Amino acid sequence: MLDRNQVLPHRIGQLAESDPDGLAMLDVDGRTATFAQMRDTIRAWAAGYARLGVREGQPVLTLVPNSFESYYAWLGLAWLKALEVPTNTMYRGTMLAYLLNNSGAEIAVMSARFLDRLAEVAGDVERLKTVVVPDADSTADLPALPFDVITGAQFLDGAPTDGIGDGPEYYDIACIIYTSGTTGPSKGVLVPWAELYEFVRIMPPETLPEGRALYTTYPAFHVSGKAMLYATADRHGQLVLRESFSLSEFWNDIRRFDCYSCGLVGPMAALLMLNPPADDDADNPLQTTFMGPIVPQVDEFKMRFGVDKVGTGFGMTEVGAPLSSNGFTLVNNTSCGRRRTGPPGYQVRIVDEHDEEVPPGTVGELLVRADEPWVINAGYWNLPEKTAEAWRNGWFHTGDGFREDEDGNFYFVDRLKDAIRRRGENISSFEVEAGINAHPSVQECAVIGVPSELGEDDVKAVIVLMPDTKTTPEEIIEFLEPRMPRFMIPRYIEFVDALPKTDATFRTQKVKLRDNALNDMTWDRERSQ
Repeated sequence: MLDRNQVLPHRIGQLAESDPDGLAMLDVDGRTATFAQMRDTIRAWAAGYARLGVREGQPVLTLVPNSFESYYAWLGLAWLKALEVPTNTMYRGTMLAYLLNNSGAEIAVMSARFLDRLAEVAGDVERLKTVVVPDADSTADLPALPFDVITGAQFLDGAPTDGIGDGPEYYDIACIIYTSGTTGPSKGVLVPWAELYEFVRIMPPETLPEGRALYTTYPAFHVSGKAMLYATADRHGQLVLRESFSLSEFWNDIRRFDCYSCGLVGPMAALLMLNPPADDDADNPLQTTFMGPIVPQVDEFKMRFGVDKVGTGFGMTEVGAPLSSNGFTLVNNTSCGRRRTGPPGYQVRIVDEHDEEVPPGTVGELLVRADEPWVINAGYWNLPEKTAEAWRNGWFHTGDGFREDEDGNFYFVDRLKDAIRRRGENISSFEVEAGINAHPSVQECAVIGVPSELGEDDVKAVIVLMPDTKTTPEEIIEFLEPRMPRFMIPRYIEFVDALPKTDATFRTQKVKLRDNALNDMTWDRERSQ
């Protein structure tokens, strides 16, 4: 069980009392916030929400770039025990409308740069009534919207902070994070505070010494971005924030802000290794990093850049982080770690299709549960049948294929579900397929993940066209660009006469499409540019 002061909003309040002038956050453009300023701003946001009538358990959608405001918007709601629905900043069109409608949000917080996307789908939105635009000083230059639009100044001005509540407990829901669907649209995961803390507890104490800086470009709409702020507050450190990963500025940022630690998605590390070697590569303060997944050349990465310790693990939005390396001791460059020992008592199994445990070396599905409550998701938002399906037989079914060796090391093999992970983003093949199928020349399609040279996946679409129609891969891409996030748009396209199907259920056999996926008939968007 978490102590109350380990729950992030209360931890910030504790630091605001003990170290009010201590630096809590800074961004690469020079903006700063002390612990006291952060506490006061969070409470001001909570008061603004309360004045709008936000109540405990109410969902509020946020669409804000990686910034101080992305954390203030979240933690202001958390203080009221309301439910943030953080939205991927690339979402637009039907996916944005889906999240607004499925979450039931009546209030949204959106930065001005995203309001044109809301205008595009305003007629399809069912319950939204009010939009807060934190970076707008006036509504005069904003797109016309059929909702009440409130500027940041109006939202925060003069709202009383007395009586805004006692803040959350470890068993309260920290946020609703929509994660990629398998056979349907994305589902909203109810993430308790105790679960979110497990992404912090996985990091050994030496990851970030007190007073040192942790660098992040992880988005605050993912658990990874939220965990970065949580980790720095937990360790009494400083969060250094850049809106998105920059290959050219990464090491400049690390040096300029004296960053001791950072988080790296595997493809980020692979891209850093592609930079031409320089004599001063190791002349930087970075000492520790958690990398997921580990890149094969991790030893070369450590030596080249002078990084002392690299750790890894496996986690997901639904289950926290049940697997990890032994501190910063990597068994090899392919394992994602072992069963975690100690609190919260994670239990992990690899099973066959009947939930029977398989022997070492055999690939099966990873199942997870824990001894302590609230350290795994509290279900899917408004989807009791999907919650029951995922939690069958008393274990949470991850849908991911793993194997375990004789020594207890775990290896991720493949996704048993039709989800794709591209450069740190989880992608629902169902949602990409829905976007492609909307093209008037497309009869049906199947979307699969294929190995990327940077690690993780690239997206391939296998498309069957309508009879007597013609189109080109370029036309498909042009059709998709205004309709879905850039990271979801396929890199590869192949036109076929028919998709392979099962005889009994007539389902597409994607395993056959993955065999020889990058064949001579496959068009590559990156090579055609």
